[in-house]
Amino acid sequence: MEFNHYSVLLAETIEQLHVKPEGIYVDGTLGGGGHAFQVCSRLITGHFYGIDQDEAAIRAASERLAPFEDKVTILRNNYCRMREALRAEGVEKADGILLDLGVSSYQLDTEERGFSYRYDAPLDMRMDQRQTLTAREIVNEYSENDLYRIIRDYGEEKFAKNIAKHIVRARADKPLETTYELNEIIKAAIPAKLRQNGHPSKQTFQAVRIECNRELEVLKSSLDDFIELLNPGGRLCVITFHSLEDRIVKTIFRKNENPCTCPPDFPVCVCGKVSKGRVVTKKAILPSEQEIQENSRSKSAKLRVFEKSGR
Repeated sequence: MEFNHYSVLLAETIEQLHVKPEGIYVDGTLGGGGHAFQVCSRLITGHFYGIDQDEAAIRAASERLAPFEDKVTILRNNYCRMREALRAEGVEKADGILLDLGVSSYQLDTEERGFSYRYDAPLDMRMDQRQTLTAREIVNEYSENDLYRIIRDYGEEKFAKNIAKHIVRARADKPLETTYELNEIIKAAIPAKLRQNGHPSKQTFQAVRIECNRELEVLKSSLDDFIELLNPGGRLCVITFHSLEDRIVKTIFRKNENPCTCPPDFPVCVCGKVSKGRVVTKKAILPSEQEIQENSRSKSAKLRVFEKSGR
């Protein structure tokens, strides 16, 4: 299957990156290389580094970016290890960093990857197929309390307790193996009259996927590091797709803009913490109505941008 992924907020992201022809740019979630292609086409003496943990994405992006071969380095890794990966390439600083946190259309639409509740497939959901933890292990081996916590916190599912209880009851008879088996259990745990708004499995599948790939943990531990990696005037652009991600990005950006921990009634700052830069997007940039019509998956996307201070 061809690696298809609609690059969400493409024009807006490229505009916000302020690509300099001689600059160093990094995409920590390379995917099919849509954003990367636009960055590379603006480089003359600069260089682009693309990072992704998905082997299919690495293959697709390598092919798509072949015309810029001398300006491109592609690395198979998790973006949380960006600093070490770049250092191994002799790079200490970047002029722009991009993260598109959406699950790619390829991942969702490749049945055997097990990301989607729309196909009957093995419970997998790994973005990096080298890792051992899968969705199957999560639903079959996690305690009822841990399942409840994950589905409640990562899926924001109000029936999390009942869904966790149904999963544990079902797996006592036999291990859960497929997405459709999990679908049926979730469906049984939600009152019929409340299953009208979208697919009943959507939030639980999101929760299990986030846990499987440590998505929020990785995001939370990486953003401060990325801001440190930027050259003065460099920009970090992050595209999120649900409130949990967006909240993390917004909070960390604000903390880097105003890190002062002094009580509000202090006349002057004594904590000594200095601003790392400014939040460019006081309100998140959203997709246009036209983009939403062209790609319904872009509907929940939000772009936030941080600029490193000039000193």
